[in-house]
Amino acid sequence: MTKHFIAAATAIAFAGAAFAGGHAAPMIESMDQDVSNGIVSASKVVAGENGWLVVHRTDAEMKPGPVVGYAPLRAGENTDVAAILQENVAQGEMLMLMVHSEAGGMATGVFEYTLGAKEDGPIRIDDSLVMQVVTAK
Repeated sequence: MTKHFIAAATAIAFAGAAFAGGHAAPMIESMDQDVSNGIVSASKVVAGENGWLVVHRTDAEMKPGPVVGYAPLRAGENTDVAAILQENVAQGEMLMLMVHSEAGGMATGVFEYTLGAKEDGPIRIDDSLVMQVVTAK
């Protein structure tokens, strides 16, 4: 098993998901939170297709930086989505939670994105990223 598959399988155990009956626009609801337990979470994520909640480092410039965690998403409404952080995140750091696609990679169910790649890349609505920035407490 690859490291990515193990992390994805572990994240599935923490991600509660419920399918939305309508065609709600992709979005993320989250807030500033304590990440000392190695988890960052979103209370609600709506995805137009199966994909990923990806956690990027960011700063005041609000540009997505390196990926520090991710969790799988089902198409529709997902609640209480928890991404396991793969790096330490200090109090006060900003994290960008972003919806990514499952498309374009070599394998389904394996997170394959690297910064700037097309595989499992970010979802855009009207050329805007579907994201929410939170600060680690």
